[in-house]
Amino acid sequence: MSTFKHLYKSVTDEKHGHKLEEGLEKVRSKDPEENHLSCLLHPEERISSLKEKEVFMKEAMDDPEFTKDLKLTIDLLQNHKGPVYALVAPAYIGQFGDHITTGQIRSAFKEMGFTGMVEVAVFADILTFKEALEFHDNIKDENDFQLTSCCCPVWISLIKKHFPKIVSHIPPAVSPMIACGRVAKHLQPDAATIFIGPCMAKKMEAKEEDIKDAIDCVLTFQETEQLFEKMSIVLENQIESIRNHTSYAGRIYARTGGVSKAVEMTIKRIDPNQKIKFKAKQADGVMECKKLLEELLEGKVEANFYEGMGCQGGCVGGPKRIISTEKGKENVEEYAKEAEFETPLDNPYVIELLHVLGFKTVKDFVENSKLLTRKFT
Repeated sequence: MSTFKHLYKSVTDEKHGHKLEEGLEKVRSKDPEENHLSCLLHPEERISSLKEKEVFMKEAMDDPEFTKDLKLTIDLLQNHKGPVYALVAPAYIGQFGDHITTGQIRSAFKEMGFTGMVEVAVFADILTFKEALEFHDNIKDENDFQLTSCCCPVWISLIKKHFPKIVSHIPPAVSPMIACGRVAKHLQPDAATIFIGPCMAKKMEAKEEDIKDAIDCVLTFQETEQLFEKMSIVLENQIESIRNHTSYAGRIYARTGGVSKAVEMTIKRIDPNQKIKFKAKQADGVMECKKLLEELLEGKVEANFYEGMGCQGGCVGGPKRIISTEKGKENVEEYAKEAEFETPLDNPYVIELLHVLGFKTVKDFVENSKLLTRKFT
């Protein structure tokens, strides 16, 4: 599997291959109706809708209920000269209303003055691919195990602070949020990036010294809802603007067990006959995560892939969610089932992004991807 071309050829049958080629043709188009990630790959000039809203601007900046992150967002939308991207977490499905579509949310962000909305799930796809390759290469016997590094800063912080002896089992990868921000700025160097999700810990993650280059501002779902209301953005009235650039695997990151399932599905595509079978164990909530890690320290290795989520239920249970955890999980599952692509290996947007970023070999992607890599030891 020295090159991606060889890898894709080895795992793609005739049916999948034809569909993938069709997808790549669309991805390489500059037509936004064909290329559903065109806002990132071929951005149009941004027109700020705030230039003519001086009264709103003054009221917003003077409003004591507006957080500093909301005020920073408004400032970026009004004054930033380059593209401004809304990077939305996979847990966003249904957060702004039962009948509000992803396309209407995308249009709402455009009305606010964003260049476009990117679903962070496409970078969950990319990191799923990376973790699956690392698992394939690193898990050689029944005593080896991998601690997923992907999405939860609470899980990573817990391991680093209280369980340093097993930090070496974390693959050297950034979170999907950081990957999304870094790639956006790599492709569009004058871009500003605003992450939107249910998590307060993401605000701290974005400021960590070794990764603070990726995200300019973090808004919670509740802050975003407040911004919609203040700007008189009526989501129900927005035009439909569906953009499918994520797979089933990337979309399920938002709930407990989603990362494990995504990686398992991808490993099976890479090597259906892998000698060491994938066996996952999950924990959600800080206490359950601690318990799981303590068991690992005691030598109770019952799996070879461990996933931890600081919030019960996963990201859909984040403290700044708008809807219930259970409803959020249902929405995420339903949205995942609607995905056009099953795994990162089926997603032409993943393939094109890796191509645009200059990754030609699997080794480069796994070992030398500075945009996607983070050292924990």
